[in-house]
Amino acid sequence: MNSASTSEHREKAGTQANVSVLTISDTRTLETDSGGKLIVDLCEAAGYRVVDRRIVVDEIQPIRTAVLSLLSNVDCDAVLITGGTGLAARDRTVDAVEALYDNDVPGYGELFRMLSYHDIGPASMLSRASAGRVGKKLIFTMPGSVAGVQLAMEKLIVPELPHLIFHAGK
Repeated sequence: MNSASTSEHREKAGTQANVSVLTISDTRTLETDSGGKLIVDLCEAAGYRVVDRRIVVDEIQPIRTAVLSLLSNVDCDAVLITGGTGLAARDRTVDAVEALYDNDVPGYGELFRMLSYHDIGPASMLSRASAGRVGKKLIFTMPGSVAGVQLAMEKLIVPELPHLIFHAGK
């Protein structure tokens, strides 16, 4: 795709996005969830509307149930998930949500790991951050660390979200 075409698509997509934020954690609360709060803050600073925010335990079925519930909200364009994306046995987010994808967005995870490599080196391969489309809506997963959330949000998700939503809805 040439840059003129990309610019035209971005212009057609506008600047609006409605998101739901989901934190995967066995220990965090809304008061202690700094990653989820950062997602909310960055979305609101970009002019996006946060329509829901939840925390759910790191278990496959509760994650899927929460994601499907958030996606069922007609006002939600994308679910932004933090936590549970590593290689530890307890990290179940990616296993739970990738099964829901109609299509994956492999470039998101690839770019996240590449950018992360510049910050943390080869340990970036431990991340299983992924994104996908479910129907006409999007899901993005991010690490539970504030640094991981900040990287994903500032470098990848916030700058491109309305454009991605535009394409997902076609």
